[in-house]
Amino acid sequence: MWPAEIPAFLPFFLVAFLAVITKGTLRATLMIATIVASGAHLWLVPDGVQLTVNFLGYELMPYRVDKLSLLFGYVFHIAALIGVIFSLHVRDTMQQVAALIYAGSALGAVFAGDLLTLFVFWELLALSSVFLVWARRTEKSYQAGLRYLIIQVLSGVILLAGLIYHADKTGSLAFEYIGLSGMNGWLIFLAFGIKACFPLLHNWATDAYPEATPTGAVFLSAFTTKVAVYSLARAYPGTELLVFIGATMTCFPIFFAVIENDLRRVLAYSMINQIGFMVCGIGIGTALAINGAVSHAFNDIIFKGLLFMSMGAVLHMTGRMNGSDLGGLYKSMPKTAALCMIGAASISAFPLFSGFVSKSMVMSAALEEGHTWVWLMLLFASAGVFHHAGIKIPYFAFFAHDSGIRTTEPPRNMLLAMSIAAALCLLIGIHPAWLYSLLPFDTGYNPYDATHVLAQTQLLFFSALAFVWLNLRGLYPPELHSVNLDAEWLYRRLVPQGLRAGFTWLWRTDATLRKASMKKLYSFFDYLVQLHYPGGKVSRLRPTGNMVMWVAVLLAVYMWLLLSFVE
Repeated sequence: MWPAEIPAFLPFFLVAFLAVITKGTLRATLMIATIVASGAHLWLVPDGVQLTVNFLGYELMPYRVDKLSLLFGYVFHIAALIGVIFSLHVRDTMQQVAALIYAGSALGAVFAGDLLTLFVFWELLALSSVFLVWARRTEKSYQAGLRYLIIQVLSGVILLAGLIYHADKTGSLAFEYIGLSGMNGWLIFLAFGIKACFPLLHNWATDAYPEATPTGAVFLSAFTTKVAVYSLARAYPGTELLVFIGATMTCFPIFFAVIENDLRRVLAYSMINQIGFMVCGIGIGTALAINGAVSHAFNDIIFKGLLFMSMGAVLHMTGRMNGSDLGGLYKSMPKTAALCMIGAASISAFPLFSGFVSKSMVMSAALEEGHTWVWLMLLFASAGVFHHAGIKIPYFAFFAHDSGIRTTEPPRNMLLAMSIAAALCLLIGIHPAWLYSLLPFDTGYNPYDATHVLAQTQLLFFSALAFVWLNLRGLYPPELHSVNLDAEWLYRRLVPQGLRAGFTWLWRTDATLRKASMKKLYSFFDYLVQLHYPGGKVSRLRPTGNMVMWVAVLLAVYMWLLLSFVE
C-alpha cells in the first residue's frame, strides 16, 4: 500500500489517464482494481492525517482526514465501484474517463482542508460530470448539458467570490465552520445551496439527470449533491435556516414527482426530497441530527443508485423511460424488478432496509429539539416518498399494465452492480451497527425500538392504502406525455419571453425614433436647399458695400472686446 498522505483522488486521476490509452478487458480490470485498492488503502488511513502546503502566504491543506470525510470517502469508493461495474458493457472512452475524473473530484472535495482546494475540485466536478450528460449525444442532452454546466459554473464563481471575501475577512482559507455571519458566509452558503438543490435552485438536477446516459445518471446521482451535503455539514452545522430549507425540500418535490411521467425525472425529484432530510438534520445540528444527515447521505447514494440502475437497465433494454410507455416488464425482467423493489423499500424506510436506520435519526432529533411542525413535515414527506419512489417507480415500470414490450434481462454486469447495491441495502438495514461505527458521533441510537417500528409500519401501510384507493377511484394523476418545467419556467419561459418582449419594444421604439429623426433631418435639408436655390434668401445678390460695412462692424466689436480684457 502507498503512504497514508497520498490523497484518495490521485488513483482515480491516474486510472482515468490509463483509460485513455487502454481498452477492453485491460481497461475494465485497471478501473476495478484501482478503485478496490484505493478503497482498501483508505480503510487503513487513520483519522487525523493531514497534508499542508504554503501558497501565497496562506496555509493550504489539500488533504485532511477525519471521521466525517472518511465516511463520505468510503461511500464514494463504493459508488464508484458499483458505477464502473454497471457500465462495463459501455464502449465509450469519453464516458468512462469522465466518470473516473468525476468520482476522483468528489473525493478531492470531501478531503479538502481549505476552501481553495475545495474550489478546484468543485469546478472539476462540474466540468467532468457534464460529459456524462452529453455522452447520450442527442439534441435534448446537449441543451440540458449546457444549462447544467452554466448553473454548476455559476456555483463555482459564487464560491470563489465567497472564499476571497472570507480570506480578506479572516486571513485564513481553512475549510471549517463558517456560518452566516457576513457576506463571505452567505456567498459560500449560496454556492453550496445550488449544488444541494435548494428550492428554486434545484432544476438543474431534474433537467439534466434524466437526459444523461443510462450509466451516467448512476454516477451523477452519487456525487455532486452529496459533496454539497458534506460541505454544508462541515461549514454550517446548526444553522437554523437549514432546518426550514430542508423541511421545504422534503415536501415540494412530492407534488411534482407524482405528476411526472419520465421515471428518471421522478427519481431526480425523489433525490431532492431525500437531500431535504439531510439538510434539515444539518440545520438541527445536534450529534444525533448530524449522524442522521450523513448516514442518510451514505444510504441514499446506495439505494438511489440502485433505483437509477434499475431504470437505466429498463432504458437500456427498451429504449423507453416514460411510465405511460412501460408496464408488464416483470414478465421479461423479473430480476431487475426484484432488485428495483429492494431499492424502493430502502428509500421508503421499510424496517430491515437501509433507509429505516438513518432517516429516523433526523426525525427523532427534530422532536427532541422541539421542532414539532418540522417533524410533521418530515412525516408527510416520508409518506410522500413511498408514493412516488417506493410505489410509482416499480409499479409503472414493471406492473401497472402490460405494455406489450418483451425483452430480456440486462447484461450480467448490470445485474451484478444492482445486486451489490441491493445486498448493501439489506446489510445496513439488518445490521446498522456497522454504519453507526463510522459516524462522527457516538449517540447510542437504536432504530429498532417498538414505537418506531410500529409507527413507521403504520405510516407505510396507510400510505399504500391511499395509493390503492386513489388508483382504483381514478383519482391518481395519470401518466401523460408532457413537459413539467417546474421552477425552470422562470428562466426557460418567463425570462426569454420577457427579454423577447423587451427587445421587441426596444427595436420598435428605436425604429420610431429613427423615422422621426430622419424626417426632421430631411425637412432641414429641404430648407437649406430652398435657401440656396435661385430666388432663395442666401442666393440673392447684395452690394459689395454692405459686406465692407459688416466687416468694419465686426472689427470694431473685436477691438472693443480686446481693449476691455486688456484693461
